[in-house]
Amino acid sequence: MASPSSLSPPEVPMEMHAENRAKLIKALRLHLSSSSRPLQGFVFLQGGEEQTRYCTDHIELFRQESYFAYLFGVREPGFYGAIDIATGKSFLFAPRLDADYAVWLGKIKPLSYFKEMYMVNMVCYTDEIVGVLHDHYGGSGKPLLFLLHGLNTDSNKFSKPAQLEEMEKFDTDLSTLHPILIECRIIKSDLELALIQYANDISSEAHVEVMRKARVDMKEYQLESIFLHHIYMYGGCRHCSYTCICATGDNSAVLHYGHAAAPNDRTLNDGDMALLDMGAEYHFYGSDITCSFPVNGNFTSDQLLIYNAVLKAHNTVISMMKPGVSWVNMHKLAERIILESLKIEDLILGDVDDMMVERLGAVFMPHGLGHFLGIDTHDPGGYAKGMERPKEPGLKALRTIRELQEGMVITVEPGCYFIDALLDPAMQSSNTSKFFNQEKISRFKSFGGVRIESDVYVTCNGCKNLTKCPRETWEIEAVMAGAPWPLDKIPAHTDNTRGR
Repeated sequence: MASPSSLSPPEVPMEMHAENRAKLIKALRLHLSSSSRPLQGFVFLQGGEEQTRYCTDHIELFRQESYFAYLFGVREPGFYGAIDIATGKSFLFAPRLDADYAVWLGKIKPLSYFKEMYMVNMVCYTDEIVGVLHDHYGGSGKPLLFLLHGLNTDSNKFSKPAQLEEMEKFDTDLSTLHPILIECRIIKSDLELALIQYANDISSEAHVEVMRKARVDMKEYQLESIFLHHIYMYGGCRHCSYTCICATGDNSAVLHYGHAAAPNDRTLNDGDMALLDMGAEYHFYGSDITCSFPVNGNFTSDQLLIYNAVLKAHNTVISMMKPGVSWVNMHKLAERIILESLKIEDLILGDVDDMMVERLGAVFMPHGLGHFLGIDTHDPGGYAKGMERPKEPGLKALRTIRELQEGMVITVEPGCYFIDALLDPAMQSSNTSKFFNQEKISRFKSFGGVRIESDVYVTCNGCKNLTKCPRETWEIEAVMAGAPWPLDKIPAHTDNTRGR
């Protein structure tokens, strides 16, 4: 029997992390030189620790802390890492394991294994950190440690600086490293891009598999299960980039559906739209893909209306992306296209410019257009120091307001949703009620929503869409009817923007 996958997990290039370290040291040296500071000290990071479930001995599946993963690629817990700014040499510090480890958890690897595996200059034990760093410090006085501490503007949480019992034997700098390391992470290397592309390839393939197998009367969690099985069975992806969103019917208007209180457990009904937001992670690097489709395999006229409005916004934004383009302007462009499409079908009335002034687009698309993607689904760096988050509806949800740069990977995910908590106040407001065709809008009250999300790499003069899912409605219907993907040919007539 033929495999449902044409992919196999690629070999992970550990030199990628050596390149990341070199990139950081170059940027740090430039910063220190421009500040007339000596090129001395160590970048010093603490890796992640295994966590148990509350008070039990149940160990949760470990995933490395993201900054540590970026610089060292270490998969095991309990490590520390250092980089000498003066020489560029890298150090790993492994936990000294008890002999019982070999009984319960497997062979205790020698330090030479980690040195070769992770391509660092030296590996010692964590109880040797103080002595090793003092011995290799070229300056006078206490060695200076550049520690990671700063705000993640997506989560509004602070990164955790490395901690040692003997920290008093070092001088520390808590302000320099974080913004410089973030800027390094924003621009992806070719080796990073290859892993993100693979995560997209296996995720795109899994989304197609879900489309093929979706049936009325299934449960949402069965769609999630199909996706998870495919990326792990054929893609070697033990981790997802985030909790899967498998929403159907009116659940598709819940932006972060799939959490513990809404656990992907609704029954799929004939006539539902499905909104599936799922992405695989491979060697820390992720994907973030959303597909929307009718669960019975055929679009209704109303589904065509909303889907094609979002698809037009998605495609137009991608066609406009290149270095120097304002992401705020791209968000507004997506809003305008969706509003214009709704106006053509008389769901909303009046002048679109007036709607934009009143921020009507945020009623239908309350989230931001997209976010940086890499080792984290919401990769950091959306707001550098001095950048102020907008306060207007919709715009305040933007995860970045930067201009695009070559090397960025960013999601493009416009959506159109019918959310009572937003629609009802807007239809009653003296500023916005005039825009709504109340009779036609009421027809969509239980529609849910549509989102189309692709991961896009910004090139020197444009961009490349890394995601390879069916997007046109005729493509989706063909795939759900059993056609191979990608399709062999384009049909002569593809204009299905109107109902049947």
